[in-house]
Amino acid sequence: MVTSATPAGDRIGRIWAELSVGGHGAPSAARLCEASAASIGATGGAIMLMSGDVAQGSLCTTDEVSTRIEELQYELGEGPCVEAYHTDRVVLEPDLADPATARWPAFTPLAVRAGARAVFAFPLRLGGVRLGALNVYRDRPAALSDDQHADGLAMADVITQWVIDTQASAPAGTVAENVERSADFHYGLHNAAGMVSVQLDVSVTEALVRLRAYAFGHDWPLSAVAEDVIARKLRIN
Repeated sequence: MVTSATPAGDRIGRIWAELSVGGHGAPSAARLCEASAASIGATGGAIMLMSGDVAQGSLCTTDEVSTRIEELQYELGEGPCVEAYHTDRVVLEPDLADPATARWPAFTPLAVRAGARAVFAFPLRLGGVRLGALNVYRDRPAALSDDQHADGLAMADVITQWVIDTQASAPAGTVAENVERSADFHYGLHNAAGMVSVQLDVSVTEALVRLRAYAFGHDWPLSAVAEDVIARKLRIN
């Protein structure tokens, strides 16, 4: 039995060994998501990639609830993955419906409605490079054990190394096929943000904030707002 005293290197080695069972070569992103949820004792999980202040999208999700959690964070710009990435710290919320400290006012009620009762996020980083965050959820309130917390940190290290190694094989300026295969990078929204950035002479980050604000204020899906901006049916001020 693995205990919380197990060295991080041993945990990482065990995870890689488990991922390699069957001899199918490097694991897929989807397999990493599934393994993360299983090792942490969660109902489901997802991996969000970010660059600077901008969320690039989901590398993978395990089920409808984890997909919805990722969509909410992307659309609202808040939630466990976003916080873990920006603070570079593990985010633990064992009871999303009744948190000890209220946070994520827009995200929380919608995530609970979707079926999440506990959420935990682990930043993906290597040295000074930050890539995003691993996010897992439970359909019931419960804190992580010491072992589960340690396995979450180890899984985050494994995922970070996988992303870096996989992307290193891609031609410059492109996304590796194995990274993109199960991902949702919201290319339409990024195109719309680029257009708004040019139109208003603001940063892409500010353009995304304005797009999110418009969608939230008009109770309109962010993807629909982006489509209308690209089609030049809507101009964001």
